[in-house]
Amino acid sequence: MKYAIASVFVGFFAFSVAAADGSLNTDETELGIGPFDAVELNLNDFLWKKRPVVVFAETEADPAFQRQLELLLSRPDALTDRDVIILVDTNPDELSELRRELRPRGFMLALIGKDGEVKLRKPRPWNVRELTRVIDKMPMRQQELKDRRAAATDADG
Repeated sequence: MKYAIASVFVGFFAFSVAAADGSLNTDETELGIGPFDAVELNLNDFLWKKRPVVVFAETEADPAFQRQLELLLSRPDALTDRDVIILVDTNPDELSELRRELRPRGFMLALIGKDGEVKLRKPRPWNVRELTRVIDKMPMRQQELKDRRAAATDADG
């Protein structure tokens, strides 16, 4: 658990440095899944590119917040395959754009589609399997899978 928390802080630090010097480019496919500080980001940067999963808490010490990050970071390959990026907001005093829009009370998990619409809100941690099932049922994800199969068939034939 200590290592998971340490990796979260390393991720925050790396993001802060990249954001401060302007080197964070949301167009890059090598951006990784995060977690990234939601206060510093604009959701419009991810429109039609990524599926943000936003984790809210009143503090980083919230056990639900820590458990949620552990669950999400346990299967990064499944999230990467579905173009997920993890955003976190643990500072209710700094009213971020996402806090104003989604109005979380305490812990909250929100899944936002590539179209920018909120697809799911949960007041408790969810594992990657539950989350990917929801994503895989989305029409846009279904189309992505069809396109991928068609491209594989074209490459084989």
